[in-house]
Amino acid sequence: MGPSLSGAIAREKKTVQAMVEIYCADHHASGGTLCHGCRELLDYACERLDRCPYCENKPTCKDCQVHCYRPEPREAIGVVMRYAGPRMLRRHPWLAIVHLWKERVRRTAGRPPRP
Repeated sequence: MGPSLSGAIAREKKTVQAMVEIYCADHHASGGTLCHGCRELLDYACERLDRCPYCENKPTCKDCQVHCYRPEPREAIGVVMRYAGPRMLRRHPWLAIVHLWKERVRRTAGRPPRP
């Protein structure tokens, strides 16, 4: 999943990985491992997180002013997140709660300025 980071980026990577794993397990029956397409999507998402101009202060992607995904993977990750998001509370409660809290705090504080 790329170089080891601490803080917000590492947590975002764990959250995205958990969501992709939930989606792939429920849709592709790949026997406990990610299928090729889901692995590529996860790798792409992690690459984008590594290059995020906000670094450790990044907002959730849907609240971000800089859309760094190409259109096709952006749509694919949206499908994954819409499916896996509601299932995260049951399977990965800590990651889900932190993500929801971060989303709510960013919305009330306003968007961060563009880098």
